Amino acid sequence: MLITVSGPGGSGKSTLAADLADRLGYDHVSGGDIFRSIADERGLTPLQLNRRAEEDDTIDRDLDRRLRATARDQDDIVLESRLSGWMAGEYADFRVWLDAPLDIRAERIADREGKPVSQAREETQARAKSEAGRYEAYYGIDIEDRSVYDLVVNTARWGPEGVLGVVLGATDEYVPDEDEGAFPLPGVEYDFEG
Repeated sequence: MLITVSGPGGSGKSTLAADLADRLGYDHVSGGDIFRSIADERGLTPLQLNRRAEEDDTIDRDLDRRLRATARDQDDIVLESRLSGWMAGEYADFRVWLDAPLDIRAERIADREGKPVSQAREETQARAKSEAGRYEAYYGIDIEDRSVYDLVVNTARWGPEGVLGVVLGATDEYVPDEDEGAFPLPGVEYDFEG
């Protein structure tokens, strides 16, 4: 089974994806790890690469191509990134979106990165705005559209174990032979697939 975990920064994607993969005995593939690999390949830091991505669409498209290829070619994985649900498309068996209020996400990021909450909030909002514009321009994706997800979880309501329990409960009830939700996502063109 291919499970995608998506959501904005500070929503708990990495924590859930790692815990879920561990619990299920699946591989965990992180878009953040792929992004860092691309940065290394180009001799840049992830921050430098992110800034360049605003001017150079080949960076995002390279990441997205790799995410899509992973979804197509692998099974029994948890694929995690902001766009993994969209990029996995018809290959995904189960798509999860995590979210939490901005103030909570900013606090989590500030704690993780050792910066003031106000700075984390400002950077998080700027990054989200930048990414939303790029997703719309590249693929016609409205990142706010949750209709492609099978489960949307507010991670401010539960701790990591509680979120894991909610998602495991849903995936335990998944019956592949009765799945009517595996479909290409309408209106999305993966123009990098050639």
